[in-house]
Amino acid sequence: MLDADLHAQLTSVFSTLAGDLVLVMAPSGHGDQEALHDLLAGVAATSSRITVVEAGQPSPVPRFTLVRAGAPTGVSFRGVPNGHEFTSLVLAILNADGKGRLPDEGIRARVRALRGPVRLRTFVSLECTNCPDVVQALNLMALLHDDFHHEMWDGALAQDEVGRLGIQGVPAVFAGDQLLHVGKADLAGLLDLLEERLGRVAGSEPTTATVHEVDVAVVGGGPAGAAAAIYSARKGLKVALVAGRIGGQVQDTMGIENLISVPYTEGPKLAADMRQHLVAAGVQVLDNRLVERVDNGERTVLHLKGGETVVAPQVIVATGAKWRELGVPGEKEHIGRGVAFCPHCDGPFYKGRRVAVVGGGNSGVEAAIDLAGICSQVTLFEFGDQLKADAVLQRKLRSLANVTVITNARTTEVVGDGAKVTTLRYEDRPTKTIHGIPLDGVFVQIGLAPNSGFVRDLVEVTKSGEIVVDGRGRTSRPGIYAAGDVTTIPFKQIIISMGDGAKVALAAFEDRIRAA
Repeated sequence: MLDADLHAQLTSVFSTLAGDLVLVMAPSGHGDQEALHDLLAGVAATSSRITVVEAGQPSPVPRFTLVRAGAPTGVSFRGVPNGHEFTSLVLAILNADGKGRLPDEGIRARVRALRGPVRLRTFVSLECTNCPDVVQALNLMALLHDDFHHEMWDGALAQDEVGRLGIQGVPAVFAGDQLLHVGKADLAGLLDLLEERLGRVAGSEPTTATVHEVDVAVVGGGPAGAAAAIYSARKGLKVALVAGRIGGQVQDTMGIENLISVPYTEGPKLAADMRQHLVAAGVQVLDNRLVERVDNGERTVLHLKGGETVVAPQVIVATGAKWRELGVPGEKEHIGRGVAFCPHCDGPFYKGRRVAVVGGGNSGVEAAIDLAGICSQVTLFEFGDQLKADAVLQRKLRSLANVTVITNARTTEVVGDGAKVTTLRYEDRPTKTIHGIPLDGVFVQIGLAPNSGFVRDLVEVTKSGEIVVDGRGRTSRPGIYAAGDVTTIPFKQIIISMGDGAKVALAAFEDRIRAA
């Protein structure tokens, strides 16, 4: 059953439910069936609108579906959604009743237009911090689409299926036995993927494209983008913020202890606070969107996936960065099948096995330390002649008996058979000799790559893709500004990005006044 505090919280959250919802448990002789019943009964006890029944065909593992007004919603869970997935259950109940943060009509129309039938399942680990975003996004699509079914699978209770499908990373989204996606993703990215794979119903394209005309358009919903949008709106300007998700990389940061005056917060809470501030400031938030291309003339036109456009005389690019890939043969083919980027999420798949970590900075050394507690052998590769991580982390790393550090190593190839990784090849830089180390997994931890691809043909960028800016965030193209981690500013930190976003917004406003 739920503890008293959680019971009280859910009672408040579910107090606005207007419809009747049923959690239908399949009969099962599995040892965790009682745990599932206790969990669902505890949830149902918080609202008279929620009931639990046992019905349907027997299941080898605990399983339940969400029913609304007597009809299946398309949302089901195979396993006991504890841990991070408990939030997925709560949100599914709220969203099924039309409550919670729902996408606007433009995104809903795109979801409804997906060519059905859609039958997806997402394999998760209950300890995975990236999995709930994928589960919740696909659950929401199932609730909006008449012929869309999505089921969360707890990989720990489906080991035979995990082995048969060769799953080595989560979240892993499958249509039948076909892997559609592995790793973190937001609703915008998943919707884009499904439109590409499934297509749209004929005649579903809008007859007229929606055009948003504003004074300032901000692209990116992280700390820099939020600050730029809020500061622009405070000047009395009409502002639109376009983003895949509010918070950006912040959403994936669990503990934040260096935001001055806030001793401790967590990424999801900071992202929620940013959204609240954006709305309060009057910013038009266009989230769950991706920019396909940019036309720059007297005014800049942002063409969004799905047909919408945003037109503004000034645009601030604050799209942040993403995990950098190695860019070597065999890497892309084995992402989710031996190549991973999140040691916390995917580490458990390599328990008792041999893995490599590529990258000797703080993130790489921290990953190696964490994996050493799970894996039989960890080899850390660093391109330079010494590790770059903090000294305290290096001391901890070198104290671990099952960790080997190889410096001056340039990764050249990930070798495998398409289903699993078998070898990592690297060049010893001083001697130029190629070596191979047999292993089962490779965790890439070589920093971040700027999300600047959609404007690289318009503005000057560095070799690594960072947008070149002056001291006020101006790019090489008049009317286009940039802020935060996507730019050449040093030190990629939340607080620096916030300040940079504010600075660039003020600079753009100053340019606007001078040009008037």
